[in-house]
Amino acid sequence: MSVLVFVEGFNGEIKKSSLEAATYGYQVAQQLGTTATAVAIGEVHEDALAKLGEQGISKVLYDADSRLNNFVADAYVKVIAKAAQQENAKVLVFSNSNIGAAVGAKLAVRLNGSLATNVTTLPKTDGGFIVTRSVFSGKAFAEVNLTSDVKIIAVKKNALEIANAGSGAATVEKFSADLTDADFAAAPKETIMQDTSGGVLLTEAEIVVSGGRGLKGPENWHLVEDLAKALGAATACSKPVADLDWRPHHEHVGQTGIAVSPNLYIAIGISGAIQHLAGVNSSKVIVVINKDPEAPFFKAADYGIVGDAFDVVPKLIEAARALDK
Repeated sequence: MSVLVFVEGFNGEIKKSSLEAATYGYQVAQQLGTTATAVAIGEVHEDALAKLGEQGISKVLYDADSRLNNFVADAYVKVIAKAAQQENAKVLVFSNSNIGAAVGAKLAVRLNGSLATNVTTLPKTDGGFIVTRSVFSGKAFAEVNLTSDVKIIAVKKNALEIANAGSGAATVEKFSADLTDADFAAAPKETIMQDTSGGVLLTEAEIVVSGGRGLKGPENWHLVEDLAKALGAATACSKPVADLDWRPHHEHVGQTGIAVSPNLYIAIGISGAIQHLAGVNSSKVIVVINKDPEAPFFKAADYGIVGDAFDVVPKLIEAARALDK
């Protein structure tokens, strides 16, 4: 019996959240006295897959079918299910990403397994298989016991540090699930936005710079973009900004948009409605810039600047650029 970790790629590299999942999978394998195997799909550099050995992964099953370069849930499920069967994997680990959540739910049905999402801790194996989940948009935690033979875990992003548990390279093996055209029939309906205008993947970014209606119009968005570029960050926006068509909807973070978990989240001109907070409250550090000292966001912020964004942000950009010299 092994632990199987599904790793996602972006631009040929392994996503940070998947490295976290690989770390988690290896640690679970250590608890169970077994090994951790990864399965990768689509266009990923083989040297990046081999480096998963640093996270304790001993073997990677790699399906390089070019049709898998774009996410298609049914096809991904078929590949992962076959890998699980081949490896006799009873614990499957994913990142709690859009892709991981969609595939995990379908696999739970296909494999008659127990599914836990937003998992923040390693399982307790005394008297069961108990994991802790973040629930209610991070406001509470729940302990759940996975009782099915197959246990599927989606690890919350940024919930644990990436660990260098191994020194050697993982063995990369070619793998095929013998996919047919029928497995891709739903492809046009299952597009997941991966990139942002800043070139940094929003869901994986260590730093996110986000703007709201306080920027007064799309013509001022260069403040967000320039600060993001200086910090090597992704750009994001509040829901009203996306609704006004100042920015594309795939940059909208919040309860009805994308949930992010960066190390640093900088909110510029965002009041901090509860719906927005639900999508960013997993950030390790939140910095709020707003000229209204009564803005609700200040209550959730680690650091706050009361001031006009048009005065404050240019100074931050200048300081960030100076640090990079």
